[in-house]
Amino acid sequence: MEAFLLKLLIFLGAATIAVPLARKCKLGSVLGYLIAGIVIGPFGLSLIDNIEAIMHFTEFGVVMMLFLVGLELKPSLLWQMRTPILGMGGSQVLLSFIAIGVVCAFFLPWQQSAAIGMILALSSTAIVLSTLREKGLMNTSPGQSIFSVLLFQDLAVIPMLALLPLLATAAMHTDTHHGSALFDIAALPAYLRLIVVLLSIGFIYVLGKYGSRPIFQAIAAARVREVFVAAALALVIGISLLMTAVGLSPALGTFIAGVVLADSEYRHELESDIEPFKGLLLGIFFISIGASLNFTLIGAQLGMIGGLVAGLIVIKAVVLLVIAKIFKMPVSERLLFSVALAQGGEFAFVLFQFARGNGVLPQTVTETLISVVAISMFLAPLLFLLYERIFAPKRQKTAAARAPDAIEAEERPVILAGFGRLGTDLGRMLMSAGIRPVILDHNEANVDVLRRFGFKVYYGDVTRLDLLESAGAGEAELIIITLGDHDKSIELVKLLQKHYPNIKIAVNAVDRAAAFEFMDLGITTIRRETFGTALTLGQDALQLLGFDPYAAYKVRRLFRKKDKETMPELYRIHRQDEDKYVTMYQQHNANLADLMTKDREIDMTELDQAWTAANPET
Repeated sequence: MEAFLLKLLIFLGAATIAVPLARKCKLGSVLGYLIAGIVIGPFGLSLIDNIEAIMHFTEFGVVMMLFLVGLELKPSLLWQMRTPILGMGGSQVLLSFIAIGVVCAFFLPWQQSAAIGMILALSSTAIVLSTLREKGLMNTSPGQSIFSVLLFQDLAVIPMLALLPLLATAAMHTDTHHGSALFDIAALPAYLRLIVVLLSIGFIYVLGKYGSRPIFQAIAAARVREVFVAAALALVIGISLLMTAVGLSPALGTFIAGVVLADSEYRHELESDIEPFKGLLLGIFFISIGASLNFTLIGAQLGMIGGLVAGLIVIKAVVLLVIAKIFKMPVSERLLFSVALAQGGEFAFVLFQFARGNGVLPQTVTETLISVVAISMFLAPLLFLLYERIFAPKRQKTAAARAPDAIEAEERPVILAGFGRLGTDLGRMLMSAGIRPVILDHNEANVDVLRRFGFKVYYGDVTRLDLLESAGAGEAELIIITLGDHDKSIELVKLLQKHYPNIKIAVNAVDRAAAFEFMDLGITTIRRETFGTALTLGQDALQLLGFDPYAAYKVRRLFRKKDKETMPELYRIHRQDEDKYVTMYQQHNANLADLMTKDREIDMTELDQAWTAANPET
């Protein structure tokens, strides 16, 4: 027990030190974990041993990650992604398998070459998805393409586990199969194995679709949070054991369960309960990869292993670029797509051990290739960093080199800067009132999409003086700023005040602090981005709680009025005395609560009859 706690302390201590340092150096948390593993591993400070056993345990972090990914994908969304999953994912695995297998066939028997080609075709789900999430790329177009390929790769592990034993040569074949602790599915005839596998997947579907709801309802009714956490972990562990028992990938089973539960009302509860365990186990898994690097072997075979790592990355990158071109990905996305997936994957550690145990690959080959995969995984975050620092800025400059659109000569009383989620609704409202603003937006894809819907949107960087001039800023009466980038909005306000001092400015602010920055520049017409929505939703909530519709409206109106009155007072002291600012903020909230209580006690029947008067929001 003491030895286990000591190892746990070493792992957690290494992560606590290395990850913040890596993040501070802008290297990313994954690279921090890998470096920590090297430092505490057998070839660093030698603080831990038996890396293989630890890695098998922490691979459960990958399983949890796939469960959470499944929770975010509703079946309908998964069906919509069927083309990239089957097309791009299938093409990547097939072409990478062929390319790597052909190269290996010059040096090894075809059976071994085929096995190596299959295993090295896989990429690291854990590292790539963690890096995409960390950099906010998961929901982008290349991010979704990358995820589709990774998903197919995880599915491809199943047929690989079935095919690898068939590649065993007679000379190498040994009966080293170890069955599940529950039962040995390999002892069953092939048709029965298929039936058992299908029944297992069907059981997961039925459990997630119909059985989970009453179970979680009963647990939730007990109002004991730790029991719900235990049930969530039991669900993931149980499905993993079932998949392992029938010879499938645990990650696949939990992914299916996550997709089935994506429509469940307990989805967010499951996410919040599983997330901490997933993050911790994934972190220790990355540390294990760093510690598993065999520097004695690498030093002895430095030239060969270095060449194999470079060859693996280059072959996979070229294959991915070809696939990106075949599937007509935008040129600006192709490099990220290829860089993200040009490494070996964590399932390679499992599959190489499986191949060696089934007599497919000799130990000398698997030891070398495991080092190759580990190094390529270590290099993956560095490749992301290289892309981010060198190639991404160049592509952004290239994209920005598109000439601003020529703006048609017309009466321009209003300029609308930014046509995103807020600007779109605002623009529609102005147009419905007969005002046609000149709309500017710097998101090229957004401009093209909005034009398809009939909006006259001009592409260009609104902080460029020549674009403002052609948009008619010199004659315009008003400019409304709804940019998503606060710093760019501040820059635009300063530019307008310098060159067009007579134009009126209305701006949205993301929060109170941003509003104070605009107030520093003398802007008075400021709307906080979610403030109006919050008040409207609050009014609806009060009505749902039984308030009279007008009483709920009065609360909203009074709250808006008092908040508007307190903003200048809070603004005056927000930088002078933080304690005084907090005290005044709390006092205003208390006064507002008292005022609303008294307001509800006063009989204002006659005034209430006039609540539909013009401009009720003031």
